[in-house]
Amino acid sequence: MNRLAMAALVSLAVVSPKVAAQQTGTGNDEEDVRALAAQLESLKASYAQEVRRLRELDMQVQAIQARVSGKTAQALPTPPPAVAQAAQDEPAPPAAATAPTGEGYASTAAEAQQAKEAARRSVDDVKQQQSALFNRRLTLENSISYARYDRKQLTLNGFLALDAIFLGNIAIENVESDTATYNFAARWGVNPRLTLNLDVPYLARKTVYQKGGAGGSAAGIAQEETNGNGIGDVSFTANYKLFGERGWRPETVLTGGVTAPTGREPYGLDWKVIERDDDDFIRFAVPSRQPTGNGVWQANIGLSAVKTADPAILFANIGYIRSFKRSFDDLDSNPDTINPGEVRLGDSYYFGAGVAFAFNERTSLSISFSDKLSARASTRYKNGQWVKVIGSDANAGTLNLGVTYALTNKATFVSMLGVGLTPDAPDFSLSFKLPYML
Repeated sequence: MNRLAMAALVSLAVVSPKVAAQQTGTGNDEEDVRALAAQLESLKASYAQEVRRLRELDMQVQAIQARVSGKTAQALPTPPPAVAQAAQDEPAPPAAATAPTGEGYASTAAEAQQAKEAARRSVDDVKQQQSALFNRRLTLENSISYARYDRKQLTLNGFLALDAIFLGNIAIENVESDTATYNFAARWGVNPRLTLNLDVPYLARKTVYQKGGAGGSAAGIAQEETNGNGIGDVSFTANYKLFGERGWRPETVLTGGVTAPTGREPYGLDWKVIERDDDDFIRFAVPSRQPTGNGVWQANIGLSAVKTADPAILFANIGYIRSFKRSFDDLDSNPDTINPGEVRLGDSYYFGAGVAFAFNERTSLSISFSDKLSARASTRYKNGQWVKVIGSDANAGTLNLGVTYALTNKATFVSMLGVGLTPDAPDFSLSFKLPYML
């Protein structure tokens, strides 16, 4: 019995350390499992965040490339299979692992797409004003513009005696004109390279004529006001994209079109006689109503270029306008006579250049210079010879300041102030446009 008790005590002494060791090992394993599980969850959250960041960076690269090239991406690029599978299998990250929106990248694919569209919006607005947008099926544009024109001219009728004394009549002529124009334009994108445009203007004009020397007295001033309104000359043009923007090469667009004489021509209008001299010679006469068109057919061809140089957008254009001769029943401004004949307006050349800066995804500012050079017009009475009209040539230079604001994804508000730099240009002009893209 003693021997049996002694054996039991020895067995218990041997087994007890093993049990204690097993119990201690089990506790350590549980702690290791918990630590490894925590590390695994942390790595999963970090991996999910890195996968999301990879997707966002890829979208940002595509957005920048679209802005630089000026092209619209048709669809988001397909991520690699490994990234796509990881994106599907990624667990929802904890709130602390979610990237804040202020860190410079989107948190979803929809936000990345919106960022891409915002990045190219300023470029599209500049292209729309300079040439055309080829990725829009239909654009309807309503615009209102106002122009102020004031020109004074000193007329001397006499001779200079003793190199110091002028003998005769001194008359000052002043013409003040205000023109308001509403223009409706429709622009249809036929394909990615061709766009057709139709412009239909409606004009309202008021002109005040002032003439000094009324009644033979230098102090006398006569004044008369005339008005006129109606549809202007309708234009039909086409834009064809020759080259897309790539590297150093700008996007280049060829423009061609015709202008029909649908407005009221300035020839053959009835004139009102304000004053005659003692010999019944007309001293002061004005047209009874104002014209709304130039009266002849015209054709134009031009080139425009747009180049992005982030954050600036450079643009320029050059063109030529050809006027065709046309016959009229009366060319004489004298209301007492009728002299039929032909008119041939001088050809014109125009050019311009400017730069636009994007303040943000909605607002941009542009500054540009434009100039139009017109040759002298010629007239020919029936059975006569062509005679150039003195003073009919013109050089109209204008400095333009514009602000563009994107109201919505489809509508844009454009304002433009033009300041005349030469006597032949309007003193100033102000225009507002609202293109709506369908």
